Parts: sequence; C-alpha cells; structure tokens
Amino acid sequence: MVPRAGIEPATLGLEVLCSIQLSYRGVPPVIIANAAKEYNKVMESITDNGPNPFVANIEHATLDNTNYRTTLWTGKKLQVTLMSIQPGHDIGLEVHDDRDQFLRVEAGTATVYMGPTKDDLQTWQATPDDAVIVPAGTWHNLVNSGDVPLKVYSIYAPQQHPHGTVHVTKADADADEARETQSREQLDAQV
Repeated sequence: MVPRAGIEPATLGLEVLCSIQLSYRGVPPVIIANAAKEYNKVMESITDNGPNPFVANIEHATLDNTNYRTTLWTGKKLQVTLMSIQPGHDIGLEVHDDRDQFLRVEAGTATVYMGPTKDDLQTWQATPDDAVIVPAGTWHNLVNSGDVPLKVYSIYAPQQHPHGTVHVTKADADADEARETQSREQLDAQV
C-alpha cells in the first residue's frame, strides 16, 4: 500500500490502514465495518497492567491506541495513559493541583496551552517526538491542530485516573468526570 501524500502509515490507526488495504482488494464495505467493530472491541478491552512489573514498546502502544484515553499502567505513585485525540478536539483546559504530568507526542500536531491561570496561557506547537512537561498547579490544554489523530502518552505522578480506565471517546471521559465531580460534591456536602 502506498500512503497518501504527506501521511505516514504510522500516523493512521490500524483500523484505517486495514480499511484502506481491504478496500484496495475489493472487500465489501460491510466486511470492513465488521472488522472495524471487532478491532474497537479489542481496543475497549485493553487491560491496565499495573501495579505489576511491565515492559512494552510505548511508541507502538500509543500509535495503535484508538481510544480517547486508555490506562496502560497504574501504580501507587505513577500512571501511564495512552490518548488518541481527533482533529479539532482537545483534552480540555484543566489543572492538576497535586500532580505533575509528562506528555509525549508520537503522531499529529498539538497546540499546547499552559500558564499559571486559565486566563494567562502561553502557546506552543508540539509535533512527533516533542515532550510537554506540566508542573502541578499549571493550567493546560492540548488541542489537535492537525488533520490526523493526535497520539500521545501521558505519565502522571501520582496517578490521575482510576485503575483500568478506558474512555473510547471524549464524551465517555467527560461523562465519567461529571460523575466523579458529582460524587465528590456529595461527599463534601455530607461532611
């Protein structure tokens, strides 16, 4: 298969590559759709390998991930997550008061915003192989400013998400976050 001009195979998800390759072989679209559904089931069933010792090719894992967020490893003081952010989408402006964060871009282009307050942000561009370091207490956002999925892995210290978290879409992540916020508010009201 010859990639389209300007698009490297590594920047496309396995699902897209399979669809392109199968369509060149005359495979009916319904077969391609079923294969994509099976692939999505596999992506939804990725297991968080923590807190056990674990070795993996982080670049391959990140590029293969099609979920918005997948926890790859969660320990007592560290967590590794994989993210696939669609063009024009973002992680959402946020701050982690008590944890540092490291992000590495494996594919795509990100516009990175960081600053001391949500109204005082600096802007950077991040491309493959760039690292983004977010100190605790820093407001930040990553926006996919390219035309292919933004593939990043993130390391939180300490961990940010519950062990085993998988968010297939950003909507799933937003719904989980809203439930967690509501639960915290209810607990705070009881105290």
